[in-house]
Amino acid sequence: MKKRVSPIDIHRLLPMTNCRECGEENCMAFAAKLVNREATLDQCPPIMQEKYKTSFNQLWEILKPPIKEVSIGSGEHVLKIGGKYVLYRHEFTYHNPTAIAIDVNDEMFEDQLLKRVKSIESLSYTYIGQSLRLDAVAVRSVSGDSKTFGKAVMKISSMTELPLILCSTEPDIMEAGLVSSSERRPLIYAATARNWKEMAELATMYNCPIVASAPEGLSQLRSLIKTLNDYGCENIILDPGTFPDDGVVQTVTRFSTLRLTACKYDDELFGYPIMGVPMTVWMEKDHHPDVLKWKEAYLASMLIVKYADLLIMHSLDGWVVLPNLILRQNIYTDPRKPVAVEPGVRMFGKPDENSPLLMTTNFALTYYTVAADIESFGLDCYLLVVDTEGLSVESAVAGRKLTADKIAEALGHSSMREKLKHNKMVIPGRAARLSGEVEEATGWKILVGPLDSSGIQKFIHEKWTQT
Repeated sequence: MKKRVSPIDIHRLLPMTNCRECGEENCMAFAAKLVNREATLDQCPPIMQEKYKTSFNQLWEILKPPIKEVSIGSGEHVLKIGGKYVLYRHEFTYHNPTAIAIDVNDEMFEDQLLKRVKSIESLSYTYIGQSLRLDAVAVRSVSGDSKTFGKAVMKISSMTELPLILCSTEPDIMEAGLVSSSERRPLIYAATARNWKEMAELATMYNCPIVASAPEGLSQLRSLIKTLNDYGCENIILDPGTFPDDGVVQTVTRFSTLRLTACKYDDELFGYPIMGVPMTVWMEKDHHPDVLKWKEAYLASMLIVKYADLLIMHSLDGWVVLPNLILRQNIYTDPRKPVAVEPGVRMFGKPDENSPLLMTTNFALTYYTVAADIESFGLDCYLLVVDTEGLSVESAVAGRKLTADKIAEALGHSSMREKLKHNKMVIPGRAARLSGEVEEATGWKILVGPLDSSGIQKFIHEKWTQT
C-alpha cells in the first residue's frame, strides 16, 4: 500500500527555483497543489526540461493515478476514461466521468443506422447549467462477415465524429473494421484467452486501445492482462464480465475488487479502466422490452456507482438514459466545491425600469431552479445573484454566507439603482429573517417572497402589483 504523500516529499524533487511560472508564489505552494491534485506537473515549465528528467520521472511515479488514463478516438473528439486516484469520491474528486456508449449493428440498413446514430448524437439534457450527452457508438458485428462489418463501420464513421468501439471476437472481422476507421483510433472489443495474440497484433499495428475480456474470473483476467502487457499493449480496458439478475452480486463484487486492489494495494495489473456492458440484459428474449429496459437502467446505475469507467448500453429511451446521465454528473462533481454560477444580475424576458427585481444565491441548483420557474412563467424581471460561495439560501443564511451586508454589496456593484425607477427588491422566503437588516443596509424596500420559486408568479401578480 502506498504511503501518504506530503508536499515536502514533492518539494524535494521540484527545481526549487520559485520562478512563479506555475502561477504560485513558490515551489512549496505548487507542491501542495500537486498533492491535492489541483495542479499537474506540466504546469511547471522548469521540470519539463531535459536536465530535470530524472526528477520528473520520480515525481510521475509518485503522482500518477493508480488507474491508468486511456484515450479512445483522436483529435477534438478524443474520449478519456480512467485516471482515478481514489476509491471513494469524498477522498478526492473523480476524474473522467463514466463514458456511455450506445450500440448499433452491421445488419442495420443505412437509413436505420443514420437514424440511430443521429439519435445518439442529439440526445441532450441540460442539468444545472451543464449539457449531459452520450459519449460513443459501439458497432457490433452481428452478421459474422468481415466485409459487412467493414462497410458498416465505414458508413458510421462518415455519419458521426463520436469515438467508436468495434465489437467482435473474430480477428479478421475486427481488422476489417479497423481498416475502415484506423484514423479514428477506435477501441478494440475484445481480446480473450482464445484470440489474444491476433487482437494484440491489431492493437499494436493500428495503435488502438484494447479490451481484455475474461468473464471466467479475475485470475484469468490477470493472466490475460499480463500477457497483453508483455506483448506491448499499454492502453488496456478491463472487462470482468457483466451478469444481470442473479449475477449482479458477482458483477459488483468483481468491479469493486478490481478498483480496491488497484487503489488501495497499488496492483498495477488491475490498474486500468473498467468496462461494463449493461446491454447483456437483452440476451433474455422471454421478457417484455420494458422490463429489459428497466433492468438495463438499474444495472447501469449500479456500475456507475461501483467504478465503471465505460458502459455499453442498448436502450435510448429517456427514462433509461437520463437518470444515469444525472447520476453520473452528481458523482463526478467535486465534493470539496459546491456547484456555483457566476454572481451578478440576470435579465429574463424584456424587463424595463418598472420591472421587478428578485434575489437569489449562486448555488447552481437554486439558481437554475429559480431561472427555470421565471422563464416558464414568462416573467419580465431582473434577478440579482449574490455570491454565497455556492450555498443554497437557507444554508447560506445559517452559515452567515448570505448577510445584509453581502446583499447590499452585490446591489451596489450592480447598476440596478440607475436602471430602475423604483427601489423595491424581492428576497427569498427562506431569507425572511434578513429583511429588516437588508432594508437598513440598502435603503430599499424589501418584499419577502415565497419559500419556493414555484410561487413567484402568484407572488408577483398579487404582491408586486399592489405595491
